[in-house]
Amino acid sequence: RKIFDQYGEEGLKGGAGPAGPEGPGNFSSTHFEFHGNPFATFSSFFGDEDPFQSMFQNEQFGSFGTGMGGGRLGDMGSGMGGIFPGGSTTIFSSMAGPSSSNVPVEKEIHLSLEELYQGCTKKMKITRSIYQDPSGRSARQEEKVLTLQIKPGWKGGTKLTFNNEGDLYPGKKAQDVVFIVREKPHAVFTRDGNDLHYTTRISLVEALCGNTEIVVPTITQEKIPIPIGDTTVKPGSKRKIKGYGMPVSRRPGEFGDLLVTLAVEFPERLTGEQKNTVRQLFGNI
Repeated sequence: RKIFDQYGEEGLKGGAGPAGPEGPGNFSSTHFEFHGNPFATFSSFFGDEDPFQSMFQNEQFGSFGTGMGGGRLGDMGSGMGGIFPGGSTTIFSSMAGPSSSNVPVEKEIHLSLEELYQGCTKKMKITRSIYQDPSGRSARQEEKVLTLQIKPGWKGGTKLTFNNEGDLYPGKKAQDVVFIVREKPHAVFTRDGNDLHYTTRISLVEALCGNTEIVVPTITQEKIPIPIGDTTVKPGSKRKIKGYGMPVSRRPGEFGDLLVTLAVEFPERLTGEQKNTVRQLFGNI
């Protein structure tokens, strides 16, 4: 009322009167100015660019951009098993956390039967983390190429260990990196220890009459003829070709055998005349 009596309606709208504690020019005591920068605006209000900083600072969690165990989120896409073009070089990162720093890092390597027969060399590119402090939040990345010498005759499940090539934490021994051999399925052969198995089909006439020959392939691309004598062949009977299996890894120069299974093909049906003929031929056997 006092302001209205003294300054009128304009005084109530803040357009007149002296500045001061009771003056209408002091109705808005807080000055707002947009700086084009939201953090500067925060600063003008709260005296700090981030008024929530003290609420979320916590050493236990680190920053949002840090993954579990100190690994960066960006590293998660290059985990185990990323294969480079060419097939012989693979990169993986252990990405283990501090609590598992002494647990070996295992990686499967899939090899063909031919590679396991002849032996081969594989180069594997690994990325490991060298941690600067026990919390596992600060680390530098280190790349290295490991050379795997696959010996002739190795079996699936064979392990090749590279000591101390994994992640490293202060005051602890670096992880071991272990490659585990896995055999790829083969289109022709199956493996049983040091022996190879192959199945071939012969007709019922060949099984009964004999006097024929079958040709058997080998893992070395050779072709070996096997004569079938004048004796009958029972379904599922086997022939052994010595020394044409897999190398014996612990006894260089020795090989397993190639076991050939003879599968007899029976006709799906016979005519009445054929059945009578069979009865006449084999009725007394």
